[in-house]
Amino acid sequence: MNFHSLYAGIDRPVQTCVVGSGGFGQSFLAQAGRMKLLAARIAVDRDTGTAVNALAQAGIDRARIRACTTAAEARRAWDEGQYVAADAIDTVLELPFELLVEATGHPEAAARHALKALEAGRHVALVSKEADSVIGPGLARIARDHGAIVTPVDGDQPSLLIAQITWAEVLGLEIVGGGKSSEYDFVFDRPSGTVTSNFVRHHLPALERYWMANGGGMLAASRGRAEVLGQVYNLRTVPDLCELTLVANATGFAEDRADLHAPVARIPEVADLFAEQRDGGLFSGQRRLDVFHHLRAPDEASFAGGVFIVVRCHDKTSWKLLADKGHVVSAGGETAMLYVPRHLLGLEAATTILDAARLGRSGYGDDYRPRTDLVAWAERDLPAGTLLTASGHHHTIEGVGARMQPAKALGAGTAIPFYLAANHRLARPVKAGAPILCDDVAVAPDSVLLRLRRRQDGLFAQ
Repeated sequence: MNFHSLYAGIDRPVQTCVVGSGGFGQSFLAQAGRMKLLAARIAVDRDTGTAVNALAQAGIDRARIRACTTAAEARRAWDEGQYVAADAIDTVLELPFELLVEATGHPEAAARHALKALEAGRHVALVSKEADSVIGPGLARIARDHGAIVTPVDGDQPSLLIAQITWAEVLGLEIVGGGKSSEYDFVFDRPSGTVTSNFVRHHLPALERYWMANGGGMLAASRGRAEVLGQVYNLRTVPDLCELTLVANATGFAEDRADLHAPVARIPEVADLFAEQRDGGLFSGQRRLDVFHHLRAPDEASFAGGVFIVVRCHDKTSWKLLADKGHVVSAGGETAMLYVPRHLLGLEAATTILDAARLGRSGYGDDYRPRTDLVAWAERDLPAGTLLTASGHHHTIEGVGARMQPAKALGAGTAIPFYLAANHRLARPVKAGAPILCDDVAVAPDSVLLRLRRRQDGLFAQ
């Protein structure tokens, strides 16, 4: 693929509006200033000062940034060639941008922003996977009715994994499974017996016992590593499940276990672990999704939250040749891992934005539907009145885990989607180890996310 040729017919930049200037939004704004085919002159955040700072940190001269609180101010600033910083999408909705980059990570706000943009005939790059896991397929269907596109973005794992799976399917490769590594490697310094992950260091010399895993011992080694690391680290994270939910809805792949196997593995072991059980692996079948926690030494390369697929090696001669070239092939030669060890946030998002706004293509594909739900699960007893606050960089809820399960319409006895429950109170107590049901949560009646989920349920009703 020559990308200059792919986009050769584009004769003007795609004008974008970025809502949410966290890590993704900030990196997108910075990269946009270096591109000929994309422009980002509008930033929206919770207050105008934050939006101004986001543009300034992206390299824009503060003298060229106008803080705007009304639509009239925003229009004047735009007409004068200024960059527009605002604290509400309504302030900028009449400006002539073509695509909204929704990167707030807040499910309710993302639902509201996306709907407003679609109803105004704008495309949407839905970076906020939290909202996507609840209403993504519905938004994609609504977009079609408005002559617009909703798309995930390269730079985040769901889009990259969807691309890798569909690429392999076009090539006729038989895919056993696919997934991603967790966001942060576990880096084991063997001489000192310390493990570091996301800047948190612990003394865990017992991990040395499980450092090497050969042949049939890989499953046992992975379990041993998980026992050691699980004493101080969380090995089940909601963001991993959330991202794979999007992939499941786009590809028809499914989880093998509701909370994922999530083994701790080194790169050469992945092809063995994510194989079928008949080949000594974890999976009970094919086309499964999972995550692994990358264990490495300080001088070994990171997987960097990248994505992978594991394929069956039908042509033994070819795969022997590829193994000799350094590809990751299982010990028995039955499976191999193909991987992309990176996701570059907003630095690489432009390809999907150009595809959506100029080529009319969504990264979801043409059959994005609610196949899988990410649902909330009580990890401890939760009394009535508990506020299920989603907080932190990963928007997790204290005391609440998540599971992937076949998608169902909302109902009294149905487990509630994780991010639909977020930031609402429990109407009744929930015991540890039980799903949190729709009737357990007092979702605000004016919730746009709730309204859109009910609309999605209707759109895809069998």
